[in-house]
Amino acid sequence: MPGGGVGGILEEEKLIEKLHKIEALFARPATDGERVAAGNALDRIRRRLRQLELAEPAIEFRFSLPDAWSRSLLIALLRRYGLKPYRYPGQRRTTVMAKVTKTFVDETLWPEFRQLNETLRGYLDEVTQRVIAEAIYRDVSDAEEQPAQAGKDGKTRTPAQSALGLE
Repeated sequence: MPGGGVGGILEEEKLIEKLHKIEALFARPATDGERVAAGNALDRIRRRLRQLELAEPAIEFRFSLPDAWSRSLLIALLRRYGLKPYRYPGQRRTTVMAKVTKTFVDETLWPEFRQLNETLRGYLDEVTQRVIAEAIYRDVSDAEEQPAQAGKDGKTRTPAQSALGLE
């Protein structure tokens, strides 16, 4: 378990609660009471998707994601809404295809994905930094930035580029 121990469990419970709140916001609640009660959020989003599919055709979308974490999240969201993610032979594993209405992507799926992804990435970054600091080395600061060197032609090169003869 990423956090380890009771503290990690509490952090994960808070994360799950926050993700549920984000989901409830995208379910287009009719009242403030519904905003708090996220239990019917999924049903409301699915109903909205079905209404949009009656009003406009589903089109094929290609989502190019930066990493496996984001890919897994988008696939889970698509499946949750009854959509079938796929990819074609030769496409990268971080590419996800889906047939869905543009309105649903623009108003619900993509904004929800971005908020959930930001929340999850923040959590994963914190866990990664903590584990590295505890298990490998406590200084987890970024690498120091060094000035680049000018090459024979006056263009700026890094020492690695100079060493490779890329002058």
